[in-house]
Amino acid sequence: MKAYVFPGQGAQYIGMGKDLYDSSSKLKDMFHKANNILKFKITDVMFEGTEDDLKQTNVTQPAIFIHSTVLAHALGENFKPDMVAGHSLGEFSALVANKTLSFEDGLKLVAKRADAMHKACLVEPSTMAAIIGLEDAVVENICKNIKEIVVPANFNSPGQLVISGSMKGIELAVEKCNEAGAKRALILKVGGAFHSPLMEPARVELAKAINSTKFSKGICPIYQNVTGQSVTDPEIIKTNLISQLTTPVRWTKIMENMIASGAKEIVEVGPGKVLQGLFKKIDRKMLVSSASI
Repeated sequence: MKAYVFPGQGAQYIGMGKDLYDSSSKLKDMFHKANNILKFKITDVMFEGTEDDLKQTNVTQPAIFIHSTVLAHALGENFKPDMVAGHSLGEFSALVANKTLSFEDGLKLVAKRADAMHKACLVEPSTMAAIIGLEDAVVENICKNIKEIVVPANFNSPGQLVISGSMKGIELAVEKCNEAGAKRALILKVGGAFHSPLMEPARVELAKAINSTKFSKGICPIYQNVTGQSVTDPEIIKTNLISQLTTPVRWTKIMENMIASGAKEIVEVGPGKVLQGLFKKIDRKMLVSSASI
């Protein structure tokens, strides 16, 4: 069985998608449609912008979504997923790829998500940190015992957990994780505390948009971030997608469940190779690759 997975924020690079844009008129039309929906030429930033331009949340999230979904579309008849999943933002790409969402609706939701998250970040200074080399339970316990807001945000793989919270909460947690013997505890250069209670204003705003958008029965199951479980019911998918902004990404569980369900090959669709590396940490013999046309 073949699983297709879609990356999240952080996978962007200058020039992303240019090869797809140049490869066919049909794909070029998808990029032009994206420009029209977003009401600015995101293609200019993707193809020729600076790193600073590309890392702005309102650009980064749509750019990665566009790259991933156009690439999936470019695969044509070769795109035959038995299951899909996406890391954080990538979940929207996965939902378009398995035909739960249309490309247009998916992009509108991603743009709304990016805008809502940006506004939530302005309410209170906040950040995230990567903790390497500690058991999940140890990091979770450290977070629980800090009075500031700090919570697990991304369970990326065994021994790799990203935490999210207020500036003070993250600073205290990093200090405690280092004392507990972490191989590395690094504060990340991100705009805010994603997948934490501090994203509640964004969750409320995105919920309205999701609930007014048509979700169809997909061509295959999606393994969702909130539970790590396989889902096909459009209403459950909506509920989980709304909860995603304030709850952790359970990527380790997603990988384990995909493999347990029979996934023998993992194809990463979009910029970068981060997700392939995470699957290799779960199963070194797993066949992983990047999608290409």
